[in-house]
Amino acid sequence: MSTVFLKSAVLSIAIISQAFGASAAIQEQRVEYKDGQAVLEGFLVYDDASEAKRPGVLVVHEWKGLGPYAERRARQLAELGYIAFAVDMYGKGVHPQTHEEAGALAGMYFKDRTLTRQRISAGYDVLKNFPFVDDTKIAAVGYCFGGMTVLELARSGADVKGVVTFHGSLANPKPEDDKNIKCKVLILHGADDPHIPMKDVEFFKKEMQDAGVDWRMEIYPGAAHSFTVEEAGNDPSKGAAYNKEADERSWAEMKKFFEQIFK
Repeated sequence: MSTVFLKSAVLSIAIISQAFGASAAIQEQRVEYKDGQAVLEGFLVYDDASEAKRPGVLVVHEWKGLGPYAERRARQLAELGYIAFAVDMYGKGVHPQTHEEAGALAGMYFKDRTLTRQRISAGYDVLKNFPFVDDTKIAAVGYCFGGMTVLELARSGADVKGVVTFHGSLANPKPEDDKNIKCKVLILHGADDPHIPMKDVEFFKKEMQDAGVDWRMEIYPGAAHSFTVEEAGNDPSKGAAYNKEADERSWAEMKKFFEQIFK
């Protein structure tokens, strides 16, 4: 059961968050919230030039936790006119420093999909209750570990319009839960991603078809894992590398997808 500190004084953010650049149109706020006893701290970004309700987008970080990369993506979404909330899946102040630490922490969520759904649902509740968000128009995007997470949000039956994965994990221990998906699904995948083998891709396709999900996949030739992450370097032989063309094309696909689902 999630507890969110943003309820009736609906999102009295000043009480629980730190605002940056108050004079700027784009507002950035640290938002503390809870999932049960776990204290989390997300990153909310929006343009305050208008108080009109608009679509909201959840952003789910990679396996090293909420940090500069997911926050940068949230800013880009806010610049497109959305209210973006980069969630915290691990807990306030929890930032794995090594691949080993990240693997161990992310592994808990890969193994316990109930925990994953509960934790992302807490972030969903925060965004849904923000006063400028049109709660009938919410989507979620996830990167790597975050891709698995947004798919679990969809499999929970959450009332979202769509989910997008960028180089996200596709393996699913409970394919029968795909029948709960009510939204559209967009998968953006690198053809040369060794961490998400083609057998997982083919199995995922069958899952979606069997469940009757409205889904689409774009596969980018020559793109390895983490193809949207500049910090991943430029050596695909290491299994993870930035690919500028795939990054730009996948972002454009996401934008078109949002235009469709938020009509």
